[in-house]
Amino acid sequence: MLAALPARVDEIRSWTWDQFQPFYDDLLARDLTADTLADFLADWTSLSSLVNELFSRARVATTQDTADEEAESFYKHLMAAIHPPMSKAVNALNKKLVESGLEPEGYAVPLRNLRSEIELFREENLPLQTREQGLMLEYAKITGAQQVEWDGAQITLLELAKTYEDQDRDRREKAFRLQADRWLEDRHALNDLWTRLYPVREEMARNAGFDNYRDYAFRLRRRFDYTPEDCETFHRAIEQVVIPAKVRIDQRRQARLGVETLRPWDLNVDPEGRPPLRPWETIEDFAAKAEQVFYKVDPSVGDYFATMRREDLLDLPNRPNKGPGAYCTAYPAIRRPFVFMNAVNLRGDVRTLLHEAGHAFHTFEVLKLPYAHQRSYPTEFAEVASMAMELLAAPYLSVEQGGYFTPEEAARDRIGHLEKIILFWPYMAVVDAFQLWAYTTPDGADPAACDAKWGELWSRFQPGVDFSGLEDYCVTGWHRKQHIFRYPFYYVEYGLAQLGAVQVWANALTDQPKAVADYLHGLSLGYTVTLPELYQATGAKFAFDADTLGQAVDLIERTISDLEAQLRTPVG
Repeated sequence: MLAALPARVDEIRSWTWDQFQPFYDDLLARDLTADTLADFLADWTSLSSLVNELFSRARVATTQDTADEEAESFYKHLMAAIHPPMSKAVNALNKKLVESGLEPEGYAVPLRNLRSEIELFREENLPLQTREQGLMLEYAKITGAQQVEWDGAQITLLELAKTYEDQDRDRREKAFRLQADRWLEDRHALNDLWTRLYPVREEMARNAGFDNYRDYAFRLRRRFDYTPEDCETFHRAIEQVVIPAKVRIDQRRQARLGVETLRPWDLNVDPEGRPPLRPWETIEDFAAKAEQVFYKVDPSVGDYFATMRREDLLDLPNRPNKGPGAYCTAYPAIRRPFVFMNAVNLRGDVRTLLHEAGHAFHTFEVLKLPYAHQRSYPTEFAEVASMAMELLAAPYLSVEQGGYFTPEEAARDRIGHLEKIILFWPYMAVVDAFQLWAYTTPDGADPAACDAKWGELWSRFQPGVDFSGLEDYCVTGWHRKQHIFRYPFYYVEYGLAQLGAVQVWANALTDQPKAVADYLHGLSLGYTVTLPELYQATGAKFAFDADTLGQAVDLIERTISDLEAQLRTPVG
């Protein structure tokens, strides 16, 4: 039966469930023995790869143009008509494999995951998942439509962000307040969306036998190797060793700008009065330089990125009605990744592309594994792939290496990148602590209580920047973090992975080729080993403690000091 499965997604785009079902029925009807297991898993992989790519391409289309009603309608159709019966069929296949008692090589972790999925599966949650997906699309539509008038033209908020690098402080403030007002225009719409989204998630958790969505989400996200209490330990470690470093960064900036207080529109401008870095001229130039950088990191990742360029697997520029943020997704049937971002010719565009390319390289590596269940990986390690690539590529960003910057600009860019790592950890703690709170108290459903909690956490983890007169904008910061609406509980991963990535970078300072080889080896393991073992394979330690975090902060601060001394040293 599986021999009749089409090879291309476009051949199944118009299928109904009645056309998919016979392929699942065929797998369910097979005798599963040690002799038939390999063929069973290979055929299941072929089927799931094709179906998953169909869903992935449909999701991508809704973000490439949030105003595309046909794309939205098709994705909703998949979620309503195909996803529920497919989920039931997959659950039956999961049970068939687990109950067989067979364990293929490299399947201990996948079988653990399948047992958990079986325990979590509830048929009554399928329509709730469909509803949740529709509500999450609303967030993309609301934010994707945000534009303002600036200098006589309608532009996106990302385009407006360029002005935050302007040396004219009054102009920066004007742009920031315009952006803030535009977000506050959507305050009611986003609050309303939250009050509809929150109870859907709570109901799914209760249906699965959990007291709250937090505990359900931890299981859903396969967090077998750490707990909410570990996250809180991480938050306290950030308070202890990162926030003092953040304060030192803020104080340096304030002193160099010569301002009485540091305001939110002072955080992106160069404090030395140097012009903003504009790393590329055209999107083609942007991508071509990235390819050269990746070839310097390692020929294999250079080849991966060249393949993505050649096969049109990159959607890089910002445009009206394009969904927010950046991501990498997999097209498993063709064994390829796809990268989406919103480049507007800011220095941060380079970092974003390096980051998403790291995810893409991870996808290339795991899709070499034989079976679908092995080709996934923990999100906590996925972000090591992306964040470590930012750091591994850093030595090659100068024009001499085929990159974007002069040597002086490269030093400036690297200082900015390292400072942002330190600044990110406290922000991550705000987002993670907010979600731990929101989904364990009835007050989490109340937008006013959410505002109050966000403001409390902001004061705890974000000292040093004066938001006076912008209190409404400050407390609604949870509106501006799309993960809270679209990817619940997906955020502490970034903080944990950043610590892992700094350790990979520390190894590279001693032996870059070995560090890159270890990195790629870790990426190639997929879900064949546990999360701590993935970190270990990559040359890092999976950790929450202040000592490990403190070592990372010390390395970052020492490197920043060295780079600043380099910038102060006259050439020649």
